[in-house]
Amino acid sequence: MGSGSKRQANFELLRIVAMLMIISLHYLVKGGIAVSFPFDVMENPVGGLAWLAEAFCIVAVNCYVLISGYFLVESAWKPGRVVSLLLQVLFYSLLIPVFLLAAGTVSASQLGVYDWFGFLFPLGTEHYWFATAYLLMYLFAPFLAAGIDKMSRKELQTVLALLLAFFSLEKTILPLPLVTDRYGYDFGWFMCLFAVAGYIRKYGIRWLEKQSHAVAGYAVSCLGIWVLALFSNAFGLGGREVFTYYADLLYTYNHLLCLAGAVSLFYVFKNLHLREGRFAGAVRRLAPCTFGVYLLHEHILVRYEWMKWLGVEKVADSFLFLPHMVLCVLAVYAAGTAVDFVRVWVFERMAALARRRPGR
Repeated sequence: MGSGSKRQANFELLRIVAMLMIISLHYLVKGGIAVSFPFDVMENPVGGLAWLAEAFCIVAVNCYVLISGYFLVESAWKPGRVVSLLLQVLFYSLLIPVFLLAAGTVSASQLGVYDWFGFLFPLGTEHYWFATAYLLMYLFAPFLAAGIDKMSRKELQTVLALLLAFFSLEKTILPLPLVTDRYGYDFGWFMCLFAVAGYIRKYGIRWLEKQSHAVAGYAVSCLGIWVLALFSNAFGLGGREVFTYYADLLYTYNHLLCLAGAVSLFYVFKNLHLREGRFAGAVRRLAPCTFGVYLLHEHILVRYEWMKWLGVEKVADSFLFLPHMVLCVLAVYAAGTAVDFVRVWVFERMAALARRRPGR
């Protein structure tokens, strides 16, 4: 990351924070804490608080992509990165079912031919939707970077305005399903985020350079998501499905408020100065494993099970979900990091053996 060999600790810290947020999102939604709209907030204040936590975490995926775009726009494109990404995904998609079978957690009769097909071709089958979208964005990265480099500020602003109008503005103001809207779960939105990150790298957003403005932008955007969702939810209680749909729509990656919150949080960390020392060193060591944390806890055989293993249902109706969520998120992150350290060690040993073989 960056032009030098040393990764910038502030961006690496954002990468870690974003992954902690992503795990939190999965805990809240897949764990059943953030109940489906519509619901009576007065009767279920826990659900209202869960959606507030969701609002402050929903920006995480966008932040993750913004980090990549910010550096890729000025970095040399490496085909080896594609191979590395694919091997990392395959390590988890193939070995997790083998491990669960050996542990007796999953029986062979539960896995059919199509399941194994998905494990073997995880990107084409979108076993991990994020990995698929990210890889496609990376393949287009040299074209996007070259285009951004050649465009004037006004040209880039015009293209960005049109892209955001199509991907974000239309769905933000129209409370109805759009055929072209994939809610930000696709490489089209990731390429749009790449362009936003490229603009930030090349020209910046002056208002957000002030730290207090960036913090305010993040807070106001996330609170805006929550408040509008609660209002829409209240109207939806009367059977007006369009308001219930819009409450859900607010919690999608390509909603304008989510984008605004993500860009603001990106600036909070962009202008954060971390002193060199043990903390910065630890951040640089842990951050490269964040993708492995995602691949472990979002494997199709694990993504709905780890909540059961950690007893999320026991606190689903209680405000105790907050401290429980913190502990679970940290536990999942620690487990994923430990496993990815093992993966890195295995890959390094295999690479060393491959280098030695020709000399024999």
